[in-house]
Amino acid sequence: MDLRLISRVLFLRAAWRRRDHWDAARITAHQEHALQELRRATYAGSEFYRRHHAGLHDAPLDQLPSVTKADLMDHFDEAVTTPDLRLADLENHLRSLTERGGDPGRPWKGRWWVAATAGTTGRRGTFVWNRTEWATVLASYARANDWAGISAGPTRPLKMALVSSRIPTHQSAVLGASVRSGLVPTLRLDVTAPMDETVAALNRFQPRILVGYASALKPLAAEQRAGRLRISPQGVMSASEVLSPHTASELEAAWGSAPVDVYAATETAGIASPCTYRNRHVYEDLLIIEPVDQAGKPVPPGTTGAKLLVTVLFSRTLPLIRYEMSDTVRLGARGCPCGRAFTLLEDIEGRIEDVLQLPGKAGTVSVHPNVFHHVLDEAGSAGWQVIQEPSGLRVLLAGLAPGASTDGVRAAVAGALTKAGVVATRVDVHVVEHVERTSLGKAPFVRGLTGRR
Repeated sequence: MDLRLISRVLFLRAAWRRRDHWDAARITAHQEHALQELRRATYAGSEFYRRHHAGLHDAPLDQLPSVTKADLMDHFDEAVTTPDLRLADLENHLRSLTERGGDPGRPWKGRWWVAATAGTTGRRGTFVWNRTEWATVLASYARANDWAGISAGPTRPLKMALVSSRIPTHQSAVLGASVRSGLVPTLRLDVTAPMDETVAALNRFQPRILVGYASALKPLAAEQRAGRLRISPQGVMSASEVLSPHTASELEAAWGSAPVDVYAATETAGIASPCTYRNRHVYEDLLIIEPVDQAGKPVPPGTTGAKLLVTVLFSRTLPLIRYEMSDTVRLGARGCPCGRAFTLLEDIEGRIEDVLQLPGKAGTVSVHPNVFHHVLDEAGSAGWQVIQEPSGLRVLLAGLAPGASTDGVRAAVAGALTKAGVVATRVDVHVVEHVERTSLGKAPFVRGLTGRR
């Protein structure tokens, strides 16, 4: 247990509770000051950003060019503000962790915490944080507990079971290993492990909070309803995957309360989470998010953007200023019975790579994941997946729900595609024990051709 790190996280959680009472003007003033400090530190230490923002160092944020994961990885050694950090060294460290089964919670060289994305959107990304930044990352995830009304502290340890990836390069593994302590007894379970082993481990541990991918929580909810899993968590938190309304209702039926849908990413840490009224608020004191259209122009509140630009206000080692993410989100207004003035996040509709491009009568048709959710949510007893292949679509059902059949599902999917304007697309349906997962254990509902790199 890293006492300095845990102490810093506890301090931040206490300090941030005062921010829950900020009004909109105070939030905006904080963002402006924090952005100014971020840009000052970035231009002083990062050759990449000095060049990328050339002639615009005093320009408003919305006039700055965006930066992609590929931009950062191609120029990583120039983008970081610490001269002795090199991408090759960090990759060697992550490779060593994986090959030797090291502890991801222990900082590299005593100073740096490192995690990598899976590369399912076409490019693997490696990200690094110093002690101050990593404490902020941990506190941002802990905030989700606070806002959901799940108390924790020195007198009441938070027993947390984390069902996700055990691969040490994944942020969930680094996070779980970092917080494991007497204050947060942590059980880390591999999402790919046999279900009976996972159920037995959870029954022994009896977590106060259950955290996992939506695709991992759905079959656990079925185990709970069947009586094989017997836990009574105070809270169930879904992260890293889209939580559909149908899956959310199944989790609530299993454990008696609505799940907490945390919106986060490896690069940014926590972005938004719900309060006790289940309204999701953006962490505007930690980052600035800008939903934009395909041309990079901002969209108004109530409109779903084609992608998202994120500025992480606490990032210093590897600054993220207008970092481009493929998430499609819709922001709302401010105001909530909980009293917080942080902007509401109305919806997360998925990611661009989840939207399939299929043949239509007049050209290519974009098919949103919701087309499949409407048909498949009640067909697969433990989950489903649609995988695009050159020959058509392969539909995987993790078990068949009562009354469902592969022929019926095939006909329903084909009908939904026809209604969406799709033509000449073959649909194959298979019942499997488990849906396919990425190298980091995630099971995206929809996998397009470009998402299988």
